[in-house]
Amino acid sequence: MLTVRDVLGLDLVASFGPEVVAGAAGLDRPVRWVHVAEALDVGVMLSGGEIVLTTGLLLADDPKAQTAYMEAMHGADVAAVVLGLGRAFATTPPALRRAAEQRGVPLIVLHRPAPFAKFTEEVHARLLNERFAAVDLSDRLRSALAALNLSGASLQRLLDEVAAFAGCPVMLVNLAQRVLASAGDRGALGELMRDWDRVSRQVARLNGNTSVGPDGWIGAPLEARGRQWARLLLFGYRGTEAEGRMIADRAAEALAVHRLVGGGVEFARDGLEGEAAQAMLADLASGSGRPDQLLPRVRALGLPVNRRTLVPLIVRPLTGGGEGLDLLFRRVLAEEGLAGLAGWTGESAIAVLVSLPRDQDAGTAVNRLVLKACEHGPGRGRRFIVGAGSDCVTLDQLPHSFAEAVHVADAALADPPAGPVARLRDVHLRGLVRLLRDEPELQAFIERELGPLFAEQELLDVLRSYLRTGRNKSLAAQEHHFSRPALYRRLHSIESLLDVDLDDWDQLVSLYVALLAYDAQQSSASGGESG
Repeated sequence: MLTVRDVLGLDLVASFGPEVVAGAAGLDRPVRWVHVAEALDVGVMLSGGEIVLTTGLLLADDPKAQTAYMEAMHGADVAAVVLGLGRAFATTPPALRRAAEQRGVPLIVLHRPAPFAKFTEEVHARLLNERFAAVDLSDRLRSALAALNLSGASLQRLLDEVAAFAGCPVMLVNLAQRVLASAGDRGALGELMRDWDRVSRQVARLNGNTSVGPDGWIGAPLEARGRQWARLLLFGYRGTEAEGRMIADRAAEALAVHRLVGGGVEFARDGLEGEAAQAMLADLASGSGRPDQLLPRVRALGLPVNRRTLVPLIVRPLTGGGEGLDLLFRRVLAEEGLAGLAGWTGESAIAVLVSLPRDQDAGTAVNRLVLKACEHGPGRGRRFIVGAGSDCVTLDQLPHSFAEAVHVADAALADPPAGPVARLRDVHLRGLVRLLRDEPELQAFIERELGPLFAEQELLDVLRSYLRTGRNKSLAAQEHHFSRPALYRRLHSIESLLDVDLDDWDQLVSLYVALLAYDAQQSSASGGESG
């Protein structure tokens, strides 16, 4: 909306020689309309926010009437009074000016002749244009967000669109003031994250409706089926308060639809936390940001890191897609009173990061967490494999430890540990081979040791069984439904093709390591286990 100051800045109005003679502190009042009136009781016809234009004919030579008139204007909550000099007054009447100053009503005099019709037409045209622009902005934003929802766009894509329309940082926070997602200028977001302790306290004081906080912050509640589950925040919106509220409301509507389509209130809460955790874990595991950049985000998500032991876990489902594993681990973390994040990775696994006090035994706490998750899951027996990385005390140690957890979980798929959690020491040679499986030197070693068998898959399978059974020919023959003579013939063929002696332990160890590495590479390429 236009303000009194904006109206005085219009070229047409400026040509009338306006002068503010009282109430200058109120020049930023919004203007709702312009009203031309000479009646003394005009106040009863007003509803607030008007600029009243008058020549003051009925106020001439009557200081008491002038004071009463300004009291009526104050009572009607007008935006300003504009007095055209020349007909009733040559200069500003002192009583009118004193009354306006005392009541804080802006009083403007026009020193040059001013056709009130042109004044009114100009201001009304600007007001209508502003209102049309606001309606147009609302329609464009609603249409853009609806189109994204219909196309199945992600939450992040929706927030990016809101930030583009608003031109300021945007955040989605849950009821515990944890940042679930954000969009907008990275520098501004970083400043907010670094000061999140203070910012979150101010956010918590915003009331349930769309409201305006300090420094132009605007917050809108996100609700589903009568329950609030998050709040959308615009930080430092530079437009009018009304426009900011409108943008926040349209965005809240679209985000509520986005979450409800995904599964209602429970999904809205748990799904958003999962997305936030997934994004944070991906950045921590990849090392894509500097620790000083990631630290404010981690804290804003509610994960303590100072004087803590951080343990990365990779959880791989043994059967099916493992639906709900991330939610399962988040709930068990909460039940156990442990701080942590859990979210899906891009490798059909979930990543879990547990934050523990330094004086707590990390191994015991993690084992208890995984055992609880096993107890809570449906069905019996082992449903997933958990690989743990090395304990970390700083964020920059996490990428290497997450990579270690991935390799341990991969190795443990083929040979599950007896305990609930596999660690590097549990996977022995198989784990070492998987850690090195992408090294070019290891690939060359595999080719040297096993190359001639790649075209003879049956012989490669026979060698695998022979080594896995500890060179027990009877068991190997049974696995393949061969007679012992048939197995002997195939073993002889292997020796001939590879030019090895299967009774030589050094050569057997080389073949075993090469076969482990080959299987690890095949598993990585296919996303599964070859045995």
